[in-house]
Amino acid sequence: MSFNHTVIEEFRANGGKVGGPFEGGDLLLLTTTGARSGREHTVPLGYVRAEGELVVVASAGGAPDHPQWYRNLLAKPVVRVELGTEAFDVIAVPAEGARRERLFDAVVRVAPGYGDYQAHAGRELPVVVLERPEVPTREVRSLADKLLEAHTWLRAQLRYVREEAATHVAGRTASLGLQLRQHCLAFCEGLTHHHRGEDAAIFPALARSHPELAEVLEALAEQHLAIGRIKDELVALLAGIGVTEPERLRAEVDRMSAELEAHLAYEEAELLPALADIPFPPTR
Repeated sequence: MSFNHTVIEEFRANGGKVGGPFEGGDLLLLTTTGARSGREHTVPLGYVRAEGELVVVASAGGAPDHPQWYRNLLAKPVVRVELGTEAFDVIAVPAEGARRERLFDAVVRVAPGYGDYQAHAGRELPVVVLERPEVPTREVRSLADKLLEAHTWLRAQLRYVREEAATHVAGRTASLGLQLRQHCLAFCEGLTHHHRGEDAAIFPALARSHPELAEVLEALAEQHLAIGRIKDELVALLAGIGVTEPERLRAEVDRMSAELEAHLAYEEAELLPALADIPFPPTR
């Protein structure tokens, strides 16, 4: 059994408390999805709270290469955090420029060892902010409530991406920036997951229980395909760290925004009455 695996088991068995070299320290578990394998990988990491955020450093103990968990989150920014007895999803955003310097200084004040790692690594250690999206919570009693919860998250992320893209195009930032890129990819990842769930489970179930919705469900499935094509173009545009076509970026974001807003409104108008009668979580 690996050292990390032993720490992870102890963390989960004792409500986030561990002994050994981590005893008394601030520790969390970070689960990323493999950029190539698609498999989940969990690692224990020390963290610092700075500027109201959870912050971790991709130090790899001062090694010359970035750790795999950091490469994973660049490809799939939505990651899972376990902190004490709580578990929640966050968007992992590497800090840049002056913000990175401020946060790294804050980390070193709490844990000076990271300064030693930086001195020996031969690379700038990435400082990663684990952003917990602020989405209004709502009581979920039915599948209609669950759908609205997902739509609220998508709308919030899309609004953020549109605002940041507009700022980028207006020339108020020097480059695309990892913050905008990570939020774009998180939105695309969330959209893909949401539509796959609808196509695989919700729509077939509604087709069986509400045959009068057949035309609506067919139209929604076609909209999924159209929005998916735009999403794939956006992901391709974001394949690099920087984007050299800012006007195209904003055009793609605006096009997706218009189609998605129309799609969400249509879906809510047509499906919420039927979904309101289906309890969530499902009952036996």
